[in-house]
Amino acid sequence: MAEHEEQFKNALAGKKIPVLILDPKWHKLFSKTGTTDEIKELEGELQKLLKRQGKLNNENKDLKRIKNNLMDEIVVHMDGIETNADTSTKKLDENKRLINEVNEKLDKNEDELMELPREIDRVNKDLMIATMELCYEKLKNNTAEIEEIAEWIKEIRINLKKNILKKQNKEVNNAELYAYMHDIFGHSVMELFDMKYEPKLPSLKKSENEKTPEQPSNETTGQ
Repeated sequence: MAEHEEQFKNALAGKKIPVLILDPKWHKLFSKTGTTDEIKELEGELQKLLKRQGKLNNENKDLKRIKNNLMDEIVVHMDGIETNADTSTKKLDENKRLINEVNEKLDKNEDELMELPREIDRVNKDLMIATMELCYEKLKNNTAEIEEIAEWIKEIRINLKKNILKKQNKEVNNAELYAYMHDIFGHSVMELFDMKYEPKLPSLKKSENEKTPEQPSNETTGQ
């Protein structure tokens, strides 16, 4: 079974564990983890034990009702012995025989019902251990993936910061370079080259607007 089975069993010794298959939340666990052949087998075994326990309890109720009816009939037939001795005696003997059979069946069922809770508890604890092993394995795998993804995110963030700075530096460099060229070669010359290069350098127009003030018109300056 599980690697730490004995350790878990010792830890669970003396503890009352609710029957897992009766808890809807236990069934929901497997929507997150999937299940295993071992868990399916233990679940099936536990279901059979619980069904057997329920069947014996119902059977005992029926047997006790039958026994009470037989005993009531015995009282009736004992009263009728004086008037119809043969018939009443035969009926009394038959009822006593049936009561003995019922008692034997009840004793047999009670012996089994005494053992069933221990067997149910044993299988239930095995099922709990198998469930815990599966869940902790899933937790361990999830944790490993979380750490791997966190490391990837960390590297991405570092690279993102580097690339943002690199992009900003390139934009500043372009703006300064274009401004220097504009100052050196003049607006008219730059305009000719802009027509050739600007489609390939879409940031230049923006850089020019940001770095180079618009030339005032003759009307504004009064010239």
